[in-house]
Amino acid sequence: MAIKIFIDQGHNPQNPNAGAEANGVREQDITYEVGVRLAALLNSNPNFEAELSRNSPTEVLGTSNATSLQARVYAANSWGADFFISLHCNSSEITEASGSEAFVYRNDSPAYDMAIRLLEGLHYMTGLENRGVFVRPSLYVLRATDMPSVLVEMGYITNVNDAYLMTSDPQSFARGLYNGILLHYGML
Repeated sequence: MAIKIFIDQGHNPQNPNAGAEANGVREQDITYEVGVRLAALLNSNPNFEAELSRNSPTEVLGTSNATSLQARVYAANSWGADFFISLHCNSSEITEASGSEAFVYRNDSPAYDMAIRLLEGLHYMTGLENRGVFVRPSLYVLRATDMPSVLVEMGYITNVNDAYLMTSDPQSFARGLYNGILLHYGML
């Protein structure tokens, strides 16, 4: 039986729940593109089945921030996903801030190992610093899902280099995340 991975491309193409913008790029466009590529990699492997939260770049989920997040969680829960991975881009007033980090509901769960592996995969494929895994039980997509969940901040949209990497080479981010998933399941 295939392992079901739900990939949530963080944020909507416009409000409600639009993402960060900096350096002429939008978080929601990066997460959409990386998510589509990651799903394609997973779906080409018979061990996996992947579904996306946004199936077109213009799809808007929900009518508010809350219902946008609820729609993503509901889709994953009703599909019966084995894992939930939410893709995001970080932002900071400190434009030098760079690298990838991940958030989990608690550290004694399969999500914590998955988060470690995802960051290892991203670092290997993109060269961006691995900033570590943090416990953040307040994040809705981590606490409301029925399955282990990881929120990944792939890079800083406010950092010129990170933003350029994410927009010019989304395939490396997708491949890094894919390799991290394979590592987690002992397939790499």
